[in-house]
Amino acid sequence: MPQLTFPSPVGWLSVTEEAGVIVRVAWRRGGEADLTPLLIEARRQIEAYLAGELASFDLPHRAEGSRFEQLVWQEMLKIPCGKTRTYGDIALATGAPARAVGQACGRNPIPLIIPCHRVLGADGLGGFSGGEGRPTKRWLLTLEQRMTGGPSQGDLFAASAVTSP
Repeated sequence: MPQLTFPSPVGWLSVTEEAGVIVRVAWRRGGEADLTPLLIEARRQIEAYLAGELASFDLPHRAEGSRFEQLVWQEMLKIPCGKTRTYGDIALATGAPARAVGQACGRNPIPLIIPCHRVLGADGLGGFSGGEGRPTKRWLLTLEQRMTGGPSQGDLFAASAVTSP
């Protein structure tokens, strides 16, 4: 499968393409770079997002997972840049326990594009499996808050800062 790896403000990112769609974004260094048009565009969009210049992605993607994981990932795609939901919010929308939602978030194969970093715990930040974990999640949320003029960083991760569309 074609793969392109590049440095970013949140660490090395590796983007994988299969059959003309993005199937994985991972925090790691990869091997040889494959310069397909889709991977070049994915890099351009990810770099623009991480520079605070792009609020949403327009990339064909496919995330492989269970039916439940697909439901959770579809709910995450509904969260606009600069907004957040709690695991409980998504649990209500999918009819599943919040813990199962957290596990599905952690198994998201296409972070950033499917914005699992926008899902918070009821009492604050919650976990994150990408990059350096919670510091990376905090960095991404702070970036989005700056882009959209949301709450100040001091208020960003309080339960009262969880925002609706």
